[in-house]
Amino acid sequence: MKNTLLISLFAIISVYSAIAEETKINYMPERKIETRWLTGENPKGLKGAAGKKRHGRKGAPVLGIPSGGELVIADIKGSGTIRRIWGTLTSFEPEILRSLVIEMYWDGAEKPAVQAPFPDFFGHTFGEMATFENIFFSSPKATSFNCFIPMSFKKSAKIVVKNKSKLNLGMFYEVDVILGEEHGKNMLYFHSYWRRENYTKLREDFTILPEVKGRGKFLGCNLGFHSNSNLVQSWWGEGEVKIFLDGDTNLPTLCGTGVEDYIGSGFGQDYFSHLYQGNQYVSNPKTYFKEAHGFYRFHVPDPVYFYEDIRVTIQVLGGPGYTDMLQFLRIDPNLKLMKAGNGKEFYTKEELEEELKKNPKAAGYLERMDDWCATAYWYMDKPFNSLPELAPLKERTENLPVTVK
Repeated sequence: MKNTLLISLFAIISVYSAIAEETKINYMPERKIETRWLTGENPKGLKGAAGKKRHGRKGAPVLGIPSGGELVIADIKGSGTIRRIWGTLTSFEPEILRSLVIEMYWDGAEKPAVQAPFPDFFGHTFGEMATFENIFFSSPKATSFNCFIPMSFKKSAKIVVKNKSKLNLGMFYEVDVILGEEHGKNMLYFHSYWRRENYTKLREDFTILPEVKGRGKFLGCNLGFHSNSNLVQSWWGEGEVKIFLDGDTNLPTLCGTGVEDYIGSGFGQDYFSHLYQGNQYVSNPKTYFKEAHGFYRFHVPDPVYFYEDIRVTIQVLGGPGYTDMLQFLRIDPNLKLMKAGNGKEFYTKEELEEELKKNPKAAGYLERMDDWCATAYWYMDKPFNSLPELAPLKERTENLPVTVK
């Protein structure tokens, strides 16, 4: 018990030491820099100009985003670093939330460095609000969106929230920025990109981050899994995360050992919310095999650098028991259960029955097709990337998982 407490204490000290080093909490800066909060009460962050309306008595805490419209929550000129983004909305319906898009632009670039559904960017996978906290994101009561990723820029920054839903929405927000910083040649721009495959293709790995070229570091990802309806009642998380670096082609440099292993769990996963890794959303806490999960991993103490290019994938593999697979085939004799391997071998009813006679707990690796989504986060030496425009509304909102409270 004593050793456990000491380890926890050292971990806490390490985290706060890192925070103190990052912000130099007990030092004044060597040159004058300025703090600004961009809110509905002071959208441009002007000095001495906040809270004008209703005689300074909370006249504009919320701004509207009309259906089909957008709200610019930051439009900053000059150099600086965004340190915190907070927001909340007047609706938390998953389909409505998935209809919102957040985009970020750095240094006057025409293409956004950040493209994602608003909730997924902040860690609310599938638009499902969850209570959690990690190094970069949090939501204390599942009613807010918090981001603490430092986002530096040299000339300008712009953040836009677009409302593609049929509902007029109200948004409370705060973008906290430090202005006037000088950034050296090694400064990296923040990027984020979301994608979904519903369903994935058999024996084709799901791409978390498509190939991007440049120099930078992969921060991590927020992943979403939604089970194929034919395979709900079986273990799905055997897929290995692969990171292809600097010219890797067929084989990656980095390869994990399974989904739950990537987020620091093991032998299955359920709700937990830790600093660098977690499973913040489950669709039904009462069932052993959940229909859907939202989970994350951030590479802060274990940085992933790239100098030419990077691509990140995860295998869509399960590890069901033979009893489960036999049941699937009894329900649907035409179901094809492909073995992990060369793509030419399939489990048969006769094989499963024979193996179960030898070992009632027999299990195997199964190629699956499921609904996967991912929000990738990374830093790069360019203020824009070459990734395509965000997926359309239908792709973001159809076939969302059903959550049991």
